[in-house]
Amino acid sequence: MTEHGLPVLYALFVWWFSTGLIAWLNGLDRSTFRWTLLGASIVGAAGLGAVAWAAGQDSVAGAYAAFTGALAVWAWNETAFLLGAVTGPHRTACPPGVQGWERTGFALRAILWHELAILAGGLLILLAGWDAPNQVAGWTYLLLWGMRISAKLNVFLGVPNLSEAFLPGHMGYLASFFRRRPMNVLFPVSVTGATLVTWLLAQGAADPSAGPMLATGLTLLAAMAALALVEHWLMVLPLPSAALWAWYLGQRLDRPPPSPQAGPGPNLAPSTPWRPS
Repeated sequence: MTEHGLPVLYALFVWWFSTGLIAWLNGLDRSTFRWTLLGASIVGAAGLGAVAWAAGQDSVAGAYAAFTGALAVWAWNETAFLLGAVTGPHRTACPPGVQGWERTGFALRAILWHELAILAGGLLILLAGWDAPNQVAGWTYLLLWGMRISAKLNVFLGVPNLSEAFLPGHMGYLASFFRRRPMNVLFPVSVTGATLVTWLLAQGAADPSAGPMLATGLTLLAAMAALALVEHWLMVLPLPSAALWAWYLGQRLDRPPPSPQAGPGPNLAPSTPWRPS
């Protein structure tokens, strides 16, 4: 139970709590944003410090610290993005009628700085754990990155459930890059790949030859991969997934969804870009 059950419960709690907390903070009044970004920056820096410390720790505590530190660095990126502080050079809705590669170009410009910040975070974690016995942080960050790219591509190509409630009003223009479709060609590949990754990680965690640090780290990763797989399935299954975070999302759950391949709608109108002063 301690070796596998506790890491699964820990990953589940961190996934639920951090997702809801970030959504709640980014839905507050804009006057709070600079303080939210400052707090997220402190947490991210502390996370990077935890990664550097944990890299040399071949222990269960080291696995938890590496996993949590990588999540803290990842949380900074997500918070900065949803605050509107680190997004991309294109900060308005996708122009009407744009299709194909032109639409892809607009979508990439809408998130370009965010993607580069994620890359920078990954490089910092790589350097912090370079040639060290504990690589759980790097694996965690890589897993989050891969699953998030898959999720972004799927909502771009089209899925039935877009989870628009997670977009704060000032970032509503991003909904114009979403598509509501029954299915897309990437989705089966995504869930097959996520299932395979989850199974391989779980197999590694259950291997009797794995030491305590490795078994704990792989269990944390397997749990996170399984949660990412669930998030992918929630894109297509008729389930009220946002209800898991109802307390955090509040009135955003009552917001009407954007129409397929359309702009963000009246409650998702783009606003003046926010920048920390």
